[in-house]
Amino acid sequence: MTFSLLIRCPRTGAFGAAVTTSSPAVGARVPWTAAGQGAVLTQARTDMRLGPRGLALLASGCTAEEAVAALVATSPHRQWRQVAVLDAAGRTAHWTGPSIRGVLASAEGPGCVAIGNILSNDRVPRAMLDAALAAAEEPLAERLLRALEAGEAAGGEGVPLVSAALRVQGPHVFPDVDLRVDFSPRPLAALRETWEAYAPMAELYLARALEAASG
Repeated sequence: MTFSLLIRCPRTGAFGAAVTTSSPAVGARVPWTAAGQGAVLTQARTDMRLGPRGLALLASGCTAEEAVAALVATSPHRQWRQVAVLDAAGRTAHWTGPSIRGVLASAEGPGCVAIGNILSNDRVPRAMLDAALAAAEEPLAERLLRALEAGEAAGGEGVPLVSAALRVQGPHVFPDVDLRVDFSPRPLAALRETWEAYAPMAELYLARALEAASG
């Protein structure tokens, strides 16, 4: 009952992650990113340990494919997990356990991967990827939002969404953007409203973090 996306920006090297679901506070569980290393999604019967573990594998030099293989091999309940990994070179890999029920789907493109479980149909991840790729000139956060909106328009989960999150990881130890809607009857609309309020200030907040006298 979750659909999500990872993107690497080829211009900046930043990583983006976005996710939405019909349970609360998805942003605290599913997306994980690390500067210069890559990003991980862990969902279905979510094991939050797979996020940091996947990032550690990338930091050790694993490719996305190698990281997913290692996560699957070392997870005792792998049959219930769904994961995706994006590495620093833009390579992607994913795994969906055979015990996960409902409509399951995934899609990969250049520097991006989308996954979903318990979906209304198997077109949702491809719709997300198509929207993200069509908006290649937009800021990464905007591309992530459009992908979530396209996934919902393509059918989403078929049950009401209640939480959503997006993250953009630049070159610093902290994310450039980390926005969450934890419980709302319209989480994607609320996330877009939050982004549109935050976007004009994003560069200033970053500048102040790096140089307090800025602005």
